[in-house]
Amino acid sequence: MCQSTYRFIDRKGVLVDFQDLEGYALVTGGTGGIGSAVCRLLAERGSKVAFTYFQNEEASRELEATLGSFGKVPLSRSLDLRDVDAISTVVEFLEEKGGIHTLVHTVGPQVPQTHLSKISPALFKEHAELEINGFLNTVQAVLPCLRASKGSIVAVTSAATDRYPIRDGLSAGPKAAVEMLIRGLAAEEGKYGVRANAVGPGMLSDGMAEELIAKGEYSQKDLDIATQNIPLRRFGKANDVAEAVCFLASERANYISGQILNIDGGYTA
Repeated sequence: MCQSTYRFIDRKGVLVDFQDLEGYALVTGGTGGIGSAVCRLLAERGSKVAFTYFQNEEASRELEATLGSFGKVPLSRSLDLRDVDAISTVVEFLEEKGGIHTLVHTVGPQVPQTHLSKISPALFKEHAELEINGFLNTVQAVLPCLRASKGSIVAVTSAATDRYPIRDGLSAGPKAAVEMLIRGLAAEEGKYGVRANAVGPGMLSDGMAEELIAKGEYSQKDLDIATQNIPLRRFGKANDVAEAVCFLASERANYISGQILNIDGGYTA
């Protein structure tokens, strides 16, 4: 192990990438399957965590209790990312509490599996406003904090932007736009020391995919075909995505920016 790696490991051999960073990691969509996994891993690795959620107050309270067990008091706020003023209020509050060193964007609504020919303009606009505008609204509010901390942005997108699954356009389209924004942010904000990357999950056995399976959006035949299309022949887990997010947000990835890392078991190979 190289000497520089020891800085991120405590005496018990646990990674503590964020132990010495001032301020918070802000996770949007923190109560979702991937969002909550990211929050837990950030807290486990020494970060103070602030997260937003849309309406699920019960899940928020449960997550707060879990994060508090790692020794640092978490902060949470209900937030609609289409509301620019509300976002600014949350960011200003976190500035008063010490700032923001990382933004992790995990917001993604449940998306019906529908052919592009059947998606109404109104439905597409709704998803685009939440996923694309919501991401940019958040980034623009947080950037002054990230410039001050020389922090990082990690967006959770989808492996579907590299290998398109039929009927996934309502998700893949907006997420592809977010990935291009990530590349733009890496190019424009690097001079301030800000890094920007994205991770693209494939099929997961928990989180939103689990909910879509439970709702019957995927048949057993669909799942069998999906498994056969994955070289590792299994679905991933939300924690696999969280591991990648935390790596990209950490100083161990301090020369990585503008990249899209698919967490998909080889699906896009």
